Amino acid sequence: MAAPPAPAPRAYTTAMDSEYLTNQFLIAMPNMGDPNFDHTVTYVCEHNRDGALGLVINRPTGMHLGDILSQMELEPVDAETSGITVLHGGPVQPERGFVIHEPGGDWGSTLPVSEWAQVTTSRDVLEAMAAGTGPRRAMVALGYAGWGAGQLEGEMAANAWLTVPASREIVFQIPFEDRWRAAAALIGIDIDQISGDVGHA
Repeated sequence: MAAPPAPAPRAYTTAMDSEYLTNQFLIAMPNMGDPNFDHTVTYVCEHNRDGALGLVINRPTGMHLGDILSQMELEPVDAETSGITVLHGGPVQPERGFVIHEPGGDWGSTLPVSEWAQVTTSRDVLEAMAAGTGPRRAMVALGYAGWGAGQLEGEMAANAWLTVPASREIVFQIPFEDRWRAAAALIGIDIDQISGDVGHA
């Protein structure tokens, strides 16, 4: 896994005190024209004036963590770890790995997202997971969704996305096939009944 420089520590932000969408879900509207994001939920891990980075959390690749660990010449300690589903995190750099996990551990390259989630891109977290000493809750994705400066704001203005505050239950527990509808239901919306004319919450 790639290991970019570790970001500087920063205070957590929420939708209430920031114009940015870090720690929110982007829910693809039913009229989403981009097949990369059709019926997806994207967890926004970082959003600032320079752009945004997010990970799609409901699109399995068909691979399991054991496949990745095997390529890394690591042997998982148990079948449960080996069987963790690997997600398609987005169309950018599909060979690059990301682990969304609960806070804890001292990893080489970790981005804090919220009080309950971090994203690590360094190999050491996968080594720990293989050994059974990794984060208690974790989700693995290959690739990411990226936006340049102002790009995501433009898509929001065009009603491509519905936004809601992120939920740890949806990230770590709810079945992948239920996440798109469950994320919209967080704000009382039945997304099957709306059109692309609805703006963000």
